[in-house]
Amino acid sequence: VAFEILSDDYSKLVFLNCDRHVEFHAQHGHYYKTRIPKFGRDFSYHYASCDLYFVGMSSEVYRLNLEQGRFLNSLQTDAVENNVCDINGVHNLFATGTSEGRVECWDPRVRNRVATLDCALSSLTEGTVVQGLPSISALKFNGSLTMAVGTSTGQVLLYDLRSSQPLLVKDHFYNLPIKSLIFHDQLDLIVSADSKIIKIWSKDSGKLFSSIQPQTDINDVCMYPNSGMFFTANEDPKMNTFYIPALGPAPCWCSFLDSLTEELEESPECAVYDDYKFVTRKDLENLGLSHLVGSSLLRAYMHGYFMDIRLYHKVKTMANPFAYEEYRKDKIRQKIEESRTQRVQVQKLPKVNKELALKLMEEGDEEAELASRKKKGKALPSILGDDRFTVMFENPDFQVDEQSEEFRLLNPIVSKVGQKRKKKLRLLAQQEAAAQQAADEEEEPEGRASSEEESSDDDKSWVEEVREQRRLLHQEDRDRRRQERREADRNTILLERERGDGEKTESKKKTQPQFYQIKAGEEFRSFGDVTRKQKLQKASLEERLKLEENSGISNTVDTAVGSKLLTFSLKKSEQQRKQQQAEKEHHEERKKLRRSAGHLSSTRGRGRGRGRGRGRY
Repeated sequence: VAFEILSDDYSKLVFLNCDRHVEFHAQHGHYYKTRIPKFGRDFSYHYASCDLYFVGMSSEVYRLNLEQGRFLNSLQTDAVENNVCDINGVHNLFATGTSEGRVECWDPRVRNRVATLDCALSSLTEGTVVQGLPSISALKFNGSLTMAVGTSTGQVLLYDLRSSQPLLVKDHFYNLPIKSLIFHDQLDLIVSADSKIIKIWSKDSGKLFSSIQPQTDINDVCMYPNSGMFFTANEDPKMNTFYIPALGPAPCWCSFLDSLTEELEESPECAVYDDYKFVTRKDLENLGLSHLVGSSLLRAYMHGYFMDIRLYHKVKTMANPFAYEEYRKDKIRQKIEESRTQRVQVQKLPKVNKELALKLMEEGDEEAELASRKKKGKALPSILGDDRFTVMFENPDFQVDEQSEEFRLLNPIVSKVGQKRKKKLRLLAQQEAAAQQAADEEEEPEGRASSEEESSDDDKSWVEEVREQRRLLHQEDRDRRRQERREADRNTILLERERGDGEKTESKKKTQPQFYQIKAGEEFRSFGDVTRKQKLQKASLEERLKLEENSGISNTVDTAVGSKLLTFSLKKSEQQRKQQQAEKEHHEERKKLRRSAGHLSSTRGRGRGRGRGRGRY
């Protein structure tokens, strides 16, 4: 629990264990072990009388005299338990910190209590949250009149023994017990530590000098005398070592740290252009200082110039005397906009897909209202607020075409799904309202259809709507084809008229031969075939598909989900057509040469059937 070195070297050590044993160690090792009546928490050694004072889970302070080798009469305190103790090295005043937040001071010469200091109320500062009675967790004397007290709520109180009021109260703001207190006399600093942080602050003003926050919890802090190095006992296999050169030099056994810190020390260098303003040529033209280029008032740097900041402010004020008025107007405008945010906000619809955005807004409002009624419910994020879908409401290419076949076939399904969703939200809201009114009756009212019947009716309704849309689409397709045929007939008549006029003009011109190139591996059939192929290659995909539909090669079918189903038949080659025609002629010829066998079945006599053509005996 605690230990102390009684001599100048390691030849005399005392250890207080957690099992109530007190062990004495000499230079060779373990020397003697004894036990105190109660579990101990701290102890102090009184050099003048060779007494060890033990405090712990008892109201008594046990005294063990090392000269006589026996326990002396205990000191009876008014506390239930004692946490810490310390002895002043100047006048040997013994002080113990209790669990009730008091400090009791005893005179070892007469074994009487000389004073009691209540620190619990003094530790409460402005803004301190009281969670329990603060007990004393750390105690340390400095000199003859200064005493520092640490509480279990994270405050450090600095006292003058001549006054009952603290000189200074320092809060760690972690609400953790103070584990260690150390006075640094060279710089008049105090090193206080809890399990989370080590704070170094001024003893006179309380101003923070430095702080260290290790990765593990701290149990105790030990500073090497007259140096800036200290060690921490923490919840880790290795102790942490810290060195702050500002607190003092390194110990003699590790003096290399001083030379190392000198090499790592940052040399503060002032910037050359701290009092200068960087301006570009355009800024100079706006300020009317273009004539200063090349003078000593401007220093060329990169793509601009450096000028004195005072000159810049003067010229800026002269060039724009109404800058303050503009600044004031901007501030007033900001205040007005802030006040407008408290009013009812009008949601602006985007330019693209306004109907979809309005639908999403309505659904989001319904979900938010439903989530607000629930205790732990959270509304789902909306598509409008998602950055991944912003292009859908900005780019016109994503505009939903409501006249397309796919939308008209899918719209009944989507609308029914939306209606079901709204109906479900409405039903949940009604159920919550009924639950709040404590309606325990769960039977359905008479004459009201069940949810299964409603769902089946909804399914039938959207199926009928899909059929109706499909019928309308087929009718529109027939009308479109009829219109195309009419247009084709009209174009044919016009072409025939133009052709008659063209033949008259072509007969007057000389006929010129036309040459065609036949590729390797290609069989020449006719000139018309070559021209037809060239026209097909130049034609678009839409024209080729229409030509194949008219010729019966391909067929396009629309499905209910809006996709396309394309069926096609491969065009047979000339050799296959000749072979098919030869087979057809062969079958026709065989049919003509085939003789009928009907005359063989007659009623005049019995045939040679099985068991019938042998006659009678």
